[in-house]
Amino acid sequence: MRVLGLIGSPRVDGNTTKLVNAILEGAAENGAETKAYNLSRMDLNPCKGCMTCKINGKCVIDDDMQQLYDEIQETDAIVLGSPLYMWEVTAQTKLFIDRLIAFINPDFSTRLKGSKKLVLAYTQGNPDPNTFKQYFDYMEGLFSFIHLDVQGSIVAAGTHAPEDILQQPDILEKAKEIGKSL
Repeated sequence: MRVLGLIGSPRVDGNTTKLVNAILEGAAENGAETKAYNLSRMDLNPCKGCMTCKINGKCVIDDDMQQLYDEIQETDAIVLGSPLYMWEVTAQTKLFIDRLIAFINPDFSTRLKGSKKLVLAYTQGNPDPNTFKQYFDYMEGLFSFIHLDVQGSIVAAGTHAPEDILQQPDILEKAKEIGKSL
């Protein structure tokens, strides 16, 4: 099994990275091959809305998303992590999500090869993990629409400073268990 971690935080080694890495660690303990990318370190450009991907099945933008398209096609599961800024995922994460349109055919069927599991991992400063539940539900619906098999979400609440998640060993352990279940 292959598990791909995608980290949408501009903090390279912050809470979101630690949360995603805990999930990947759990998957690796069960024999999965894991790989992670930090989206903020990649050359990703916004969708141009040209819809060329609908005609020829491939995005025309020549950037690092081409590598991610290949990685996504070859993986069995994806862990997408992002901190929440102003009630939603980061700009880096949103840019990535917009570019996933290349996996949708004009009839809204999928171009994805096989079933892909997805776990959503969020960090947020607000201490109540249910504050943004409506947004999390929306995101699960979005990814289901693009034919990803959403396994659920994990939220590390009250994580302001880059090391705050280390004060929540129960969340990190839960993340490892999620990884083991993939």
